[in-house]
Amino acid sequence: MPRSLLRTFAACAVLLLAVAGCSSGGEEQPAASGEPAPAGAFPVTLNHAFGSTTITERPERVVAIGYNEADFVMALGVQPVAERQVIGDFPFQQRPWLPQPPLGPTPQVLDANTLPVEQIAALQPDLILGVYSFIDRATYDALSKIAPTVAQPTEDGTNAATWDQQTRITGQALGRNEQAEQVIATTQQKFDDTKQQHPDFAGKKLSMAFYTEGVPYNLGTDDLRAQLFAGLGFEVRPDTQTLSLEQQGQMDGDIVVVIGRSKAEAMADPVFAAIPAVKEGRVAFLPPFSSEFGGALGYSSPLSLPYAIDTAVPLLEGALKGQAPGA
Repeated sequence: MPRSLLRTFAACAVLLLAVAGCSSGGEEQPAASGEPAPAGAFPVTLNHAFGSTTITERPERVVAIGYNEADFVMALGVQPVAERQVIGDFPFQQRPWLPQPPLGPTPQVLDANTLPVEQIAALQPDLILGVYSFIDRATYDALSKIAPTVAQPTEDGTNAATWDQQTRITGQALGRNEQAEQVIATTQQKFDDTKQQHPDFAGKKLSMAFYTEGVPYNLGTDDLRAQLFAGLGFEVRPDTQTLSLEQQGQMDGDIVVVIGRSKAEAMADPVFAAIPAVKEGRVAFLPPFSSEFGGALGYSSPLSLPYAIDTAVPLLEGALKGQAPGA
């Protein structure tokens, strides 16, 4: 998927609603995929798009520069001192899946479009996490002069870490590996229980119709939002397609799920309405980007995924029955 598209999707994700001892070539080289390291091991070295970063001791002041990063930090019991802003109407600092009571003071907000390096420096962080940040080399270099900085796995944003991989990377960086594994197990159990309760999801071909700025995309599992549905047992394409409005028929399947377009708008489009699955009511219209569900899907974290599953499942059930649920 092109980097520009990935950055657009990341911005939409947050609509749903986005040094000392840094780069090193040390001997410990855990992969960016987040393979478990010994519990709480420091120093720890993490590989990423721009090389490797060594964290020498357990961090206490964490700045989360990724679009969904703060959720992963909080899932492991740490309150970041700053988090990236969400663009749009979604009240991201009141998202309902946040830990209660709060783990600490409300994080400062960082601009979503251009990361404010001076503001980050003033926070005196001892770790900057950007596993889902899409930063470029220049930004990484600037941040690395402030504190150890972990960037995304690949420079162009392809092969982004899945939610469980990102949890493991975060666990390594924070020295909370055992807690990360517990969080992964609990979240995976939610997926497994839901699949057991809905065996009819298994193997059904699902197309995720994603609309932004009038352009339709058929999301694949290279986008974290589609991974939710694959995790529930549906068959989802592996790569994202950019389509024209005339090509929307390629999004046919056993079920079509739509986000970024209302039911009324979608059904008024004759090309979309003519998709066989749509004609038969096997389509679910997901809540908009600005909704709590949109935010939960955009974050796709161990905190938000259970919330997203609970909202999505009734819509998926209805769509498989040909009821075209949603608005």
